[in-house]
Amino acid sequence: FSCTHLNPKDFPQLQNDTFLRAARGEETQHVPVWCMRQAGRYLPEFRESRAGKDFFETCRSPEACCELTLQPLRRFPFDAAIIFSDILVVPQAMGMDVQMVAGKGPTFPEPLKEPEDLQRLRVKVDVDKELGYVFKAITLTRHNLEGKVPLIGFTGAPWTLMSYMIEGGGSTTHAKAKRWLYRHPEASHMLLRMLTDVIVEYLLGQVAAGAQALQVFESHAGILGPVEFKEFSLPYLRDIARRVKDKLKEAGQDVPMIAFAKDAHYALEDLSQSHYEVVGLDWTIDPRSARERTGGKISLQGNMDPCALYAPKDRISETVKKMLEGFGTRGYIANLGHGLYPDMDPENVGAFVEAVHQHSKQMIKQM
Repeated sequence: FSCTHLNPKDFPQLQNDTFLRAARGEETQHVPVWCMRQAGRYLPEFRESRAGKDFFETCRSPEACCELTLQPLRRFPFDAAIIFSDILVVPQAMGMDVQMVAGKGPTFPEPLKEPEDLQRLRVKVDVDKELGYVFKAITLTRHNLEGKVPLIGFTGAPWTLMSYMIEGGGSTTHAKAKRWLYRHPEASHMLLRMLTDVIVEYLLGQVAAGAQALQVFESHAGILGPVEFKEFSLPYLRDIARRVKDKLKEAGQDVPMIAFAKDAHYALEDLSQSHYEVVGLDWTIDPRSARERTGGKISLQGNMDPCALYAPKDRISETVKKMLEGFGTRGYIANLGHGLYPDMDPENVGAFVEAVHQHSKQMIKQM
């Protein structure tokens, strides 16, 4: 990895744009496929690379992120790569301490407890200074991908990040964070606005560094009801897409954006009218009804239950075929409804990718 490679220009020519075409609803020869958490612990080579190293230290090493991003592509013919990083780098950039604790997951030693704690956060975040390591990782990876497939950048959405910052880690009820919404709505909006401002700059920086698509993860959408979602999540998701798109348009650029609001099936219509080209779905939504409810106006991504990968390979193939029949082959990106789990068999992931390509090619031929 020579430093000349860190120039975010003169990238190799893209050879497989199937993912980008599907995101924009254009015709493709097969349905593109990638997996959330495709660079993950289910791969022995990932476990080996990560052994004994601090998680966030790995995130801060462009070389390590590049290697981890490329690993799944050496094994499987995925149609997209997603940069190896974490959604919690944004709260870190705002001045919060986050540690990855073995067996427990991400932990904030000093979470936000009351509205006055917002004063601890950096008001103006210089994303180049605080998150430049992600941009370097994107540029390096984009060069080292050699144009094989597009590179996706990503961020957590404001509500999901807010809930981590208040809960201090993972949670089943998110009661501490939701308490803020009901008890301190003004402070909640203030925090969500602060997060939105950083996220917009962060996503623009990722595109400048070479990201060819962007995904926004609202992983904790399902803990909100429709009313709270409309007040505390949706406006910020829309604001992010609108501001990023407007800024890119000024530069004559355009990258497809994906919104993934897990378990927010009640908001599918709203999400399909939020300036995102693609809406990601979890496995609790029926593909046909998702198509009807989004009126064919946008592309859809998802949504096989990750646990279906525990099935024998022929069953995986049948499940994929049904899923493709439900979504149709146009304006569709195959994925799981959530990330890959650490105990999954890489061979079954390969079977999933192969089934998507094989069945979709036949279906498109027969049209």
